[in-house]
Amino acid sequence: MMKMLVFPLLASLAVPALAQDMAMATPVCPRDAEPIPAGLAAWGNKTPLAAAKDEASVGQASLIPGTAVDLALADTPAVHYVVRPSHPGGSVSHGGMAGLVIATAGTYRVAIGSGAWVDLIKDKASLESNGHGHGPNCSGIRKMVDFALQPGSYIVQIAGNGEARIPVLVAKLP
Repeated sequence: MMKMLVFPLLASLAVPALAQDMAMATPVCPRDAEPIPAGLAAWGNKTPLAAAKDEASVGQASLIPGTAVDLALADTPAVHYVVRPSHPGGSVSHGGMAGLVIATAGTYRVAIGSGAWVDLIKDKASLESNGHGHGPNCSGIRKMVDFALQPGSYIVQIAGNGEARIPVLVAKLP
């Protein structure tokens, strides 16, 4: 009988030790902070911007390469995307759109502060990304998606965000 009581007790003591090991894998800020690359330096200086809910209002929400924004999103059911997002999110998620004008051809990075879905639209078609990754540890940049762009007008669509706000920065890569 004693053996039957000791094993569950020992097993329950191991759980906190496992949880501590998992916590060690998570970066400890600021000790594990990585520097923000020069092209993303504006990340720390965001201005507020309300996202567009439909194509007609995209001109009122403009992203400028090299300028970070704190984008206020709408409830997903209120957003009428130009192109249906690949991962639109559910009825309790948030999303929105913003215009983007590119003056110089090159590879541009869209950095966001969550795991939301990012689509870049040109002529009512979603563009393929040519790279993606995570931001530096402890920077607040959760996701980065790269696109090869030519001069012209684009629409950035954000979908499936859990919060009503998301930091966004579009930057030209060297």
